[in-house]
Amino acid sequence: MTSQITSQFAKPRIDARALLGLYDPADTTDWGPIRAAQLHAGSQLALFMLAANLVGALLVTMILAPVVPLWQMASWSALVAAVGCAVAFRRLSKRHRAAVNATLRDVQDTVLDGIALGAVWSIPTLAFGHLANANAALGLWIVLSLLMTASAVAMAALPLATITFVTIVGASIVTTLGLVASPVLAGAGAIFTVLLAMSTYGRGKALVVIRASEIALAERDETVSLLLRETEEHAADWLWEIDAQRRVKRANSRFAVSLGVDPKTINGTPFLQVLAGPTWEAGNFAAGLRDLAEKLKVREPFHDLLLPVQVNGDERWWEMSASPRFDEGGAFMGFRGVGSDVTEARKSADKINKMARFDTLTGLPNRLLINEALVRAMADSEKWGSRCAFMMIDLDRFKAVNDTLGHPIGDRLLGRVSERLKYLMSDNEMIGRLGGDEFAVVVRDASDTQRTEALAQTIIDALSKPYEVDQHTLYIGCSVGLAVGPRDGRTAEMLIRSADLALYRSKDAGGGVFHSYEPQLHMAAEERRVLEIALRQAVEKGEMHLNYQPVVDAASGKLTGFEALLRWTHPEMGNISPAKFVPLAEEARLIGPIGEWVLRTACDEAARWESPARVAVNVSPEQLLNPSFVNVVAQALAQSGLPANRLELEVTESVFMREGTTAIQVLEKILDLGIRLSLDDFGTGYSSLGYLAHTRFSSIKIDRSFVQSASKGVKEAIAIIRAVVALADSLGMATTAEGVETEEEHLMIQKLGCTKVQGYYFGRPLPVLEARALTVRPAEGSVAA
Repeated sequence: MTSQITSQFAKPRIDARALLGLYDPADTTDWGPIRAAQLHAGSQLALFMLAANLVGALLVTMILAPVVPLWQMASWSALVAAVGCAVAFRRLSKRHRAAVNATLRDVQDTVLDGIALGAVWSIPTLAFGHLANANAALGLWIVLSLLMTASAVAMAALPLATITFVTIVGASIVTTLGLVASPVLAGAGAIFTVLLAMSTYGRGKALVVIRASEIALAERDETVSLLLRETEEHAADWLWEIDAQRRVKRANSRFAVSLGVDPKTINGTPFLQVLAGPTWEAGNFAAGLRDLAEKLKVREPFHDLLLPVQVNGDERWWEMSASPRFDEGGAFMGFRGVGSDVTEARKSADKINKMARFDTLTGLPNRLLINEALVRAMADSEKWGSRCAFMMIDLDRFKAVNDTLGHPIGDRLLGRVSERLKYLMSDNEMIGRLGGDEFAVVVRDASDTQRTEALAQTIIDALSKPYEVDQHTLYIGCSVGLAVGPRDGRTAEMLIRSADLALYRSKDAGGGVFHSYEPQLHMAAEERRVLEIALRQAVEKGEMHLNYQPVVDAASGKLTGFEALLRWTHPEMGNISPAKFVPLAEEARLIGPIGEWVLRTACDEAARWESPARVAVNVSPEQLLNPSFVNVVAQALAQSGLPANRLELEVTESVFMREGTTAIQVLEKILDLGIRLSLDDFGTGYSSLGYLAHTRFSSIKIDRSFVQSASKGVKEAIAIIRAVVALADSLGMATTAEGVETEEEHLMIQKLGCTKVQGYYFGRPLPVLEARALTVRPAEGSVAA
C-alpha cells in the first residue's frame, strides 16, 4: 500500500510551458493549486515591489533632473506610481490571496503587469538616455539593474510576467547602449538580461516544485489518515495486557467492546475468567482456553491460538497471540498481546469445508466423507473384532430420464432419491452420494449379515417405487453391490473395489437386485477383459477421436478456448461412454498411451486454430504418477508449435489423495513450462482446500451440480459458489462454471462473479471441423449468439 501511495503522489514533472503559463498539460498533475500558489507568492511581495518602483522612480528623477526638464520627469514618475499601484492592487486582491485554485487565464493576465511596468521603465533609457552624461548614465544603469534584479528575485513565482518585464527593460538598455555607447556595453547588457531571465525561470521552477511537493505530501498524508482511520474503524483486532498475576491491565476499549462489557469493569479481573464468561463458575472450559492457561502458566510466547468466547449469549471465535514481558532485572511482568475476532472467517472456512465433504445437490456426504467414514468403520472393526459393510448403489434407467426430460428433472429426481435413502438410515449407517447417479452406504456394524442384506433389499424396494416429479411419473430402481469388511477387503479401497465388483454383477443381472461380493465374480471381470482388449487397440485402429466443447468469457460470451473430450466408437459395441472406458484404462494402465495420444492430438489441432484460444485436456492421476509425463507434454508442445500458455491441463482432487509426492512434483515441473493448471469438479470428490493454496492453479471448475442448484434458488449452492469465487479471487485464480444450459443460468453465473462458463447453452462438444470453424470468427460476437 505504501508503494502505491508513494507512486500516486510522486513529485510532479514540471513542464516549462506549463510553468510559464502558456498551456495546461494533459498529465496527472493538478495545476490549479500550483497556479494559485504562484499568484499568492506574487501577492506577498507586491508592496515590496511597489516600494521598489517608487524609490527607483525617485532616484531616476534625481539622477536625470540636471539634464531633463522637471515636468517631464515628474510626469514619468507619476506614470510609474500609477502603474505600480495598479499592479500592486491587482496582486493584493482577495481573489489572488485567498484562491485555492487558479486558472491558466489568471496567470496569463499577470503578463500585462510585466508589459506595463516594462514599458514605463523603458522610457528613461529610450527617451532620456542620449541626454545623460557619464555619471547620469552610470546611475541610471545601476538603478535599473537593481530594479530588474529585485524583480527577478521577488517575483520569480510569476516567471512569465517577470521575464517579460526584465526582457523589455533589458532590451531598452541594450538599445540605448548600442546607440550612444559601444557595442561591448550593449553586449554586456544583453548577457545580463539573459542571465536574469534564466535566473527567474530557475527560481520560479524551484518554487513551483516545492509547492507541488507540499501539495502532494498533504494529499498523501490525508490519504494515509483516511486509510488508517478506516482500518481503525473496521479492524477486528485489539490489544490486551495482563500483569504477573494474569489480571487484565489497562483494558483496550475494542477488547472490552468485543466482550460486550465496560472496560472499567474488567480491569483487575482474572484474564481467564473474562474469557471463560458464564462457564467460569461451572469449570466447563473449552479446550482452547485450557491451552491458553497452559501457555500463560509456562510463560512462553504463543501465536494464533484459537478459542471460543461467549459474547452476549453468542459463541465467537478469537485468535490470540502474545509474548511475555520482563523488566530490566528479568522479573516477569505479565503478557502483552493481540486478539482478533475470526468468527466470520471460521464460518466461511466451515462452509467451504462442508462443501468439500457434502454434495450440494442432495446435501448428502460426498465421496471424501464417505471414504473417511469407511476408514473409521474398518478401524473400529479391526479394533473390536467385528465387521463393517459397504454398499454401492447405482440407479437404473436414470440416464434415460436425463436424456429424455433433461438435467433439471434428473436433478430433482436425485433429490427425491436422497430423501428416501436418508429416511432408511439409522445411526448405524451413513448414506452418501459418490457422484452422478451413484450412492454409497457405510454400515458401521455389520455383524448381523441378515440385517445388512435386508437393508440392501429395502433400499432397492424403496427406490423402485414411482416418483412424481413436475407432473411426471418416473420409474427407475437401483442395483446394489455389497461387500463386508474385513472379509472382502482389509482396506477401505479394497472394500470399495469389492463392492464395485458386486455392483457390476447386479447390473449384469439386469438391475433391481443386490449381490454380495464373491471371489468368483467372473462375469464383471470378463466384460472388463473384453473391453480392455478392445481398448488396447482402439488408438491404433483409429477408433478414438476428440470433440471440443467451447469455454467462453462469462462477461462477454466470447470464446476463450475449448475442452478436449475423448470419444470412443467401437465398430461392434458402438459408442462407449468415457465413464466406462476411462476408469478401465486407468486400472489397466492404458491411460498413459491414450492420454498421450489425446494430448498430442489436442495440441496439433489447437495449433491450427486462427484465434489464440486455449485447449484444455483432462489428465488422469495415473498419468501424473509417471515422471516422464513432463517430457510427453514438452514434446507435444514442441512438435505442434503450440505456445505453452495456450495449453491447460485439468486434474481432479483425487490426484492429491495418492500416497507420495510424485504427482505433485510432476505438476510443478509442468507448471514451470508455462502451462496452466485447472482444478476440475471441485466439491464433488476429494476436495481439499490445502492444495488450492499450495498448488499454482490458474482456475477452479465449479461442478454443474452447483450451477443447477443455484439456478433453482438454493441458498446453500449460491453461497458455496460465492465462497469458491471469493476463494479463487483471493488466490488469483479464475473460476469456470460447468453445465450452464440456459440464459438465466448464464446471467446468474455472471452475477455470482464466475469468470468463464461452459455448457450446452454455449455449445455441445463439437467435432474437429466445427470447432475449428468457430475459431475463425471470434469477433462476430458471443459463442451463444
